[in-house]
Amino acid sequence: MVPSPIGRGIFELSGAVFLTVDPALPDTFPRKRASMTSSEKLIENIGKLQDFKLYEELTWEGSFEDYLQIVRSRPEVARNAHQRLYDMIVSYGTEEYIDNKKKLIRYNFFKDDHNAGANAIFGLDIPLMRLVHVLKAAAEGYGPEKRVILLHGPVGSSKSTIARLLKQGVEAYSRTAEGALYTFDWVNLAGTELAGKDADTFPSAMNEDPLRLIPAEWRPRAIKDLGLAESRYKVRIDGDLDPASRFIYKKLMEKHRGDWAKMVESHVRVRRLVLSEKDRVGIGTFQPKDEKNQDSTELTGDVNYRKIAEYGSDSDPRAFNFDGEFNIANRGIVEFIEVLKLDVAFLYDLLGASQERKIKPKKFAQTDIDEVIIGHTNEAEYKKLLNNEFMEALRDRTIKIDIPYITKITEEQKIYTKDFNLEKVRGKHIAPHTLEVAAMWSVLTRLEDPKKHNLSILQKMKLYDGKVLPGYTQDTVKELRKETKREGMEGVSPRYVQDKISNALVNDGGEGTINPFMVLNELEKGLKHHSLITNEEQKKRFSECISIVKREYEEIVKNEVQRAISADEDAISKLAGNYIDNIKAFTLKERVKNRYTGQDEEPDERLMRSIEEKIEIPDNRKEDFRREIMNYIGALAVDGKRFEWNTNDRLRRALELKLFEDQKDSIKLKTLVSAVIDKETQEKIDVIKSRLMKNFGYNEVSATDVLNYVASIFARGDAKD
Repeated sequence: MVPSPIGRGIFELSGAVFLTVDPALPDTFPRKRASMTSSEKLIENIGKLQDFKLYEELTWEGSFEDYLQIVRSRPEVARNAHQRLYDMIVSYGTEEYIDNKKKLIRYNFFKDDHNAGANAIFGLDIPLMRLVHVLKAAAEGYGPEKRVILLHGPVGSSKSTIARLLKQGVEAYSRTAEGALYTFDWVNLAGTELAGKDADTFPSAMNEDPLRLIPAEWRPRAIKDLGLAESRYKVRIDGDLDPASRFIYKKLMEKHRGDWAKMVESHVRVRRLVLSEKDRVGIGTFQPKDEKNQDSTELTGDVNYRKIAEYGSDSDPRAFNFDGEFNIANRGIVEFIEVLKLDVAFLYDLLGASQERKIKPKKFAQTDIDEVIIGHTNEAEYKKLLNNEFMEALRDRTIKIDIPYITKITEEQKIYTKDFNLEKVRGKHIAPHTLEVAAMWSVLTRLEDPKKHNLSILQKMKLYDGKVLPGYTQDTVKELRKETKREGMEGVSPRYVQDKISNALVNDGGEGTINPFMVLNELEKGLKHHSLITNEEQKKRFSECISIVKREYEEIVKNEVQRAISADEDAISKLAGNYIDNIKAFTLKERVKNRYTGQDEEPDERLMRSIEEKIEIPDNRKEDFRREIMNYIGALAVDGKRFEWNTNDRLRRALELKLFEDQKDSIKLKTLVSAVIDKETQEKIDVIKSRLMKNFGYNEVSATDVLNYVASIFARGDAKD
């Protein structure tokens, strides 16, 4: 065939285009060799990222004897699924802290630091403690290992995130030296036809622990001989081989005339097992579908009709695919999404899998499994379960762990900060307190009205968040929590709030900035169309919560502007020094030396009261407050610390308000709402604006908006006066 010329140095042959390089031509095209060298360098550089040592460890293979040596030196490789999952969580470390006189444990695993916090869980330390305690009891063999762990709560309360974290965690743990586990293949089967025609190997169908190859009657003595009886977890070799391995085991024992040692030496090859959800190894996930498109084989496997011709019968276990979710999750964890939506036929499989830790594949005997079964469901489905008398068996085999909504503002805010931060939101400035007010509102919708203590729901929210309110203690918070029945199980989901923040971000208004009012307006508008809020009374209550948050935000920004105005360090330090000198003289019944005249005078009662009244210290409590400040200063001195005016929060607030009161008239902030501002006032306002930007995180637009808003508040106040 004659090549067809296309252009200089290019020809076509059978539809393919080839490049020829003429040495006489200019070097227009890159040489093939240079291109290959460049590619090789790129491949080489990427290849350097590979950890060969890790690859060797994860693909380790050895004899059954080698495995027994590993078990003897590291008994933890023989842990069951619950033990491994519990150890994985604890391996990330814990933090102890006191919350309202109660010692709590925070499990670092749930921070998801290993995945840059993508699935981090916030504000749910108590439910997570309950979950880990259940896993610990299961690891010790106290009974919960025979139960379904059911995460129950309202929509969007992190149930599926917790399950996803556990699956990801145990998968990553299996790749570490501490989390190593092993399975086996049947080998050297050529000529026996046990693995099929001309096949030499047959992998363990359910990735079972090689120790199951030891006959049940020998196991107690074998454990003793291996020195495993006194290990951290008492090594238990539970259960029998899966039907396929049991079939091959019996045939090989016949071949070797009952010589077990010779059989395992000749035909068992142990290998490292790495769990993987994507590869369906040790991690299963089951999601209900409509009744027409699901059957129980999705859980327990099905016949492989292609292999029936090879093995001759559909009751031959080698012709069965042990690939149901229960099968493939053996040695690991299986998640049931919306578990209570399962068809009754599936629930029967679930009952056996939980209590007896066995499943029933079609046409085969009950098969042992070793896996953590975790499901999650929402409120509506769980209520159906409670009302269904036919489901008592499932209720009895279930350990329910409530996963409520967060009821602490700071923890709720972390959810929104994770999704809406400087790295993720480009080209838009999120004004200070925008995410905070969103968190405030969502938490308020979840709280029950206080029944006693003469508290408002706003005050209750602050106490829950660790704020100190006069007259209330940690015991008050404990009582408040005890008197509630369903707090955190109702209210607005974080997803709804996230959607409305997104709406505010993509709206055209705001000059590249979103502020709290934009988000609050989106939240309020969305209530009319919220698919989960059908009760008019509930809508009204949620709208009232918007009003409460707006009033609270008004106080926050007034406070910030006041602090920006009174941020003159020299002036506030002098005021603080003057106040401390006077209360010291008052408590010690001494006189104060006047800094200007040098004369000794009585403590300046008018000055002290003008500061104390700013934080509403009544006249009959002034002596107590002054002694409290002096005791605070003394306690710092004992610890070798120096008192600063801003170290005591109440005093700092009082001083700032006093200085603001003294300076606000000279700044004339309310003139901002008028059309004309003189040059001197404008300069002072610019200073305040720069302080807001520097100290509180505003940008030019949001700082101007806040000043205008606060100015209008003062203007309204003057108009009322």
